[in-house]
Amino acid sequence: MRQVKSYFLIFLFSTAIFSCSDDDTPINTDKDSEENPDQGAGENPEDPSQIESRYVVAATPNALEGVADYLLALESLNSGEISLVGNGVEQDGTYRYYIRNNNKFFSLLYGQGNPGAVTTYQLNAMGKLDMISDFQAETVQSFTNMDDEILMTKISRNSTNPFASWYRLDTETSQLVGEGQINTQNIIDNDELAFFTWMTQVGDQVYAPFMSVKACCNDSFGTEYPDQAWIAVYAYPEMQLETIIEDDRTSFIGRYFTSGLGVVENGDIYAFSSAVATTNGEASSTKPSAITRIKAGEEVFDQSYFFNLEEASNGYYMTEQTYVGNGVFVLNMSPVATKGAYTTGKRLAIVNVYDKNLIWVEGMPAESDITNITSQNNYVEDDIVHIGVTTEAGSYIYQIDATTAMATRGIEVKGGTITAISKLDIEE
Repeated sequence: MRQVKSYFLIFLFSTAIFSCSDDDTPINTDKDSEENPDQGAGENPEDPSQIESRYVVAATPNALEGVADYLLALESLNSGEISLVGNGVEQDGTYRYYIRNNNKFFSLLYGQGNPGAVTTYQLNAMGKLDMISDFQAETVQSFTNMDDEILMTKISRNSTNPFASWYRLDTETSQLVGEGQINTQNIIDNDELAFFTWMTQVGDQVYAPFMSVKACCNDSFGTEYPDQAWIAVYAYPEMQLETIIEDDRTSFIGRYFTSGLGVVENGDIYAFSSAVATTNGEASSTKPSAITRIKAGEEVFDQSYFFNLEEASNGYYMTEQTYVGNGVFVLNMSPVATKGAYTTGKRLAIVNVYDKNLIWVEGMPAESDITNITSQNNYVEDDIVHIGVTTEAGSYIYQIDATTAMATRGIEVKGGTITAISKLDIEE
C-alpha cells in the first residue's frame, strides 16, 4: 500500500479531486441580524471573555424536505426552547454526519453515490460558529478520530471492484495528509468481501470490525457466514494489515455505519453485536445480541467473557452504544422481534460491562411515541448523556444520568428534529 507524500496531496487539493476555497480567510457563517439574529438560545454575555463554550446541536427542519441540518450554538441544554426559524447555520446537501476533534466540529456530507464534502467549524470569541474550511471529498461510510487526525474510509459493496479507499484528515489544517486502498477481497479466507462497519483507535492501531458480504447477486449485504465476528487490525498511519481477530460466539460486530467497539480506561476493548446478519433478505444469524471482550494488550477474544444482552433484557437487542466511562455504556435497545440492519432502538438501558448488569432508563417517552432518537451523535459529560428525542409533541434533548438511570427532559428545538449533539470551547 502506497504512502502518499504531502506535496502530492497539496497538488490533489488544487485539482479536480478536491475543490477548496481560494480564500484562506475564515468564512463567517453569520448572516445579518434580520436573517440570522442568533445561533442559539438566550442572550450572549456582553463581555466576550465570559464565554467559554457552547453546545453544538444539529437539527433537520421539519417544514423542508431534502435539506441538511441547521447547526445551533447553545449555552445550555437543560431547559428552555429554541426555534430553527431565524436561528442557526444553514448547511448544504441533504445528509450530514458529524465528528469532533481538536476543538473543531466536522460536518461530513453523505453524497449518496455522488462526491461528499468536509466542512469544518469552530467557535469565535462571541460564541458563534465560524466555517473555517469546506472542500469536496469522497462520500465515506466510516470516520473515526486517530489522535489529531480523522481517518475516513469509502468502502466497496461491489465484488467487481473490491477496494476500500482511506483518507487521513489533519484536523489542525483541515487538509488530507495521506490516502491509500485496501483490497477487501483479500482480508478473509472466503469468497465474500469484508465490509467495515466502523473503525476505532486502540493505542496506535486501528481496529476495524467488518461483516462478510456477498457484494453481488442482488444480495449485496447478505452473507453465507452470519455467525462469525471479525476485527481487522491495522498499523497507523500506513494502514498495513497486522492481524485478524475472530470469534464464533456472535455475529459481526457493529452494523453498517455504526460503531461496535468501546475502549475502557484500562485498555480493554468491548465488542457489541446486534446479531442482524441476513442471507437473501432473511435474518440468518443464530447467535444472540451480545457483548464480548478483548483484554488490553491481547489480540484474541477473551473466551471467559460473554454478556448475552437478549437474556439480560428479557427479549431486547442492542442497536447502538454510547460510552459514558468506568465500564458504563448507554445502549439503544429494541425488541428482538424488530431486528433489522437499520433499526434504531428507542428504549435506553444502562449497562455496566464489568459486572454484566443492565438497568432500564426511566423517565423517557414510551417507545411507541418516539419518532426519532439520536444514537452515535450523543454528548457525554459528568456521567450525563445528552440524547435527542423526537415525538409528535416536539424534539427535546434529554439528560440521561448514568448513575441513577433517570432521564430528564431539557431544551426543546422547535420546528426541527435533533440529529446530533456536541460541544466546543471558545478558540483563543
